[in-house]
Amino acid sequence: MIDEFLNLLKDSPKGEVFNPWWEVDFEHDKHNDSHKVRQQNLRAYFSERLGQVQYIMLAEALGYQGGHFTGIPMTSERLLLGGLADKQLFANHVFTGKYQRTSKENLNQKGFNEPTATIVWSELVRFNLTHKTILWNSFSWHPYKKQSGFLSNRTPTPSERRIGREVLQYLIAQFPNVRLLAIGKQAQQQLAEIKISCSGLRHPAHGGARLFRNQLQDLMAGQS
Repeated sequence: MIDEFLNLLKDSPKGEVFNPWWEVDFEHDKHNDSHKVRQQNLRAYFSERLGQVQYIMLAEALGYQGGHFTGIPMTSERLLLGGLADKQLFANHVFTGKYQRTSKENLNQKGFNEPTATIVWSELVRFNLTHKTILWNSFSWHPYKKQSGFLSNRTPTPSERRIGREVLQYLIAQFPNVRLLAIGKQAQQQLAEIKISCSGLRHPAHGGARLFRNQLQDLMAGQS
């Protein structure tokens, strides 16, 4: 499954879209084979969850402070480098083994940190869902602004989202009995367009963290 999934990820849209598993960000990556590290990260992440997944949690798209450098959606380098221990978040919540960073140290010595990722992982730990949940995005790759470069984010266009549906549908098909949780309106819309039902959650960004936490808590209470 993992090999086939990685091969599907090769076919990212053209234009201002970075593919962290098959491309190198020569300006910001530490090594010329950093994409292979990100492939290994994704393999480890999926391998530790196969057979126990209960939820797929989908956000909008990869961000430069998260999956661009880790290869794992909603997961920052700071978390994998041990920089969030004060929040009781540790690399083994993501996968076991030593993490090799892919971003250059002079960009951010502690590694990039994505606030949304920190909130999401805190809640996964809180509800003991770290290895029962697959984090992904309704658009699998990192869309960036042409004028700002790789260290920027933007909303994927409707045509880009359509191109990305094959990957999303493949992933969902591998876990037919799990519950889909869509974070934010973009993820909810993408699933609606392919006629897949989901539970919607408020995106934690822009003041939505409290509502996101409350909605997830209510959802977990309803499951128990």
